Amino acid sequence: MKSENQITENRETVAAKQKAFLFTGLILLLIFTFILDIFLGSVNIKTCEVIKALFSDSASDIETIILKFRLPKAITALVVGIALSMSGLQMQTVFRNPMAGPYVLGVSSGAGLGVAIVILGFSSSFVPGNLMGIGNWILVASAWTGAGAVMLLIMFISFRVKDIMTILILGIMLASGISAIVSIMQYFSNETMLKAYVIWTMGSLGNLSSGQLKVLIISVSLGIMLSILSIKMLNALLLGEIYAKSIGLNIRFSRFIIFACTSILTGSVTAFCGPIGFIGIAVPHIARNIFKTSDHNILVPATILTGGLVMLVSDIISQLPGSENVLPVNSVTSLIGIPVVIWVILRNKRTSGIF
Repeated sequence: MKSENQITENRETVAAKQKAFLFTGLILLLIFTFILDIFLGSVNIKTCEVIKALFSDSASDIETIILKFRLPKAITALVVGIALSMSGLQMQTVFRNPMAGPYVLGVSSGAGLGVAIVILGFSSSFVPGNLMGIGNWILVASAWTGAGAVMLLIMFISFRVKDIMTILILGIMLASGISAIVSIMQYFSNETMLKAYVIWTMGSLGNLSSGQLKVLIISVSLGIMLSILSIKMLNALLLGEIYAKSIGLNIRFSRFIIFACTSILTGSVTAFCGPIGFIGIAVPHIARNIFKTSDHNILVPATILTGGLVMLVSDIISQLPGSENVLPVNSVTSLIGIPVVIWVILRNKRTSGIF
């Protein structure tokens, strides 16, 4: 008969092969969906013409559609999905709350307030679509500041209030309060600023200039690097602060790094693409369910791949391929994310969390 060590080794080998198979499948599916997002759109273009446009230097209308619109939009969808999913995973771990996410707890609203101050509080020259150079960084920095302020406030509340549902309710109330402030700003803004802000709130992946996309990629890359560096911190915090302290983890420093990371990821996306809901809360649960683990060494890359995949699918659906109409991407992500949230609530009858 096999020894217990051999049985354990065999199980670990099988588990490792399963995870490798799942990661390979996700990577291939992500690549396929990214390519599909480039090929599909409101304008029907033959496959051979798309391929020709990608690898030729001709200045045709088809090349303009592919290289100036569809390819940047697909890249934006990939980056946005990764950023929002990672911020959601980190918030769920830090707050030990399955319902935590940048949209639910008001972090996206805080970033939106920062953007509103720039758009509505200055002049029409600060419309996101018109910004260039330093203006893009001003918009991103304002979104980071707003998101970070809300993160700190929610964290302070969590010190005083331990009940998960109470924190969620307070987060929703905080988001409502921020919305009220923004509404007052809208009331006193002129027509041009108001129109620009309303269009921004609808959420879009296709309105970014090349400069804005560059800023978004740089910002999200910084956030992802911080996320990877914080994997050990997240695993320690997953087991509780007492355990984390016992192994020598600096709780305050860890929270600062994670909060900075979450603020950068959420703020960067919100600044250029508007508030996009339910990706941050839903995707980490999808990744956990696929890989059946809470280890962030697995969850971080799994969430990155799953987030990019879900956002690309949302972008494809929002385009209504073959139709001239385009849906707000925020509506599509809500329709995808809400069933996942309902499933999480029904699965977790207790309010003590999923961890």
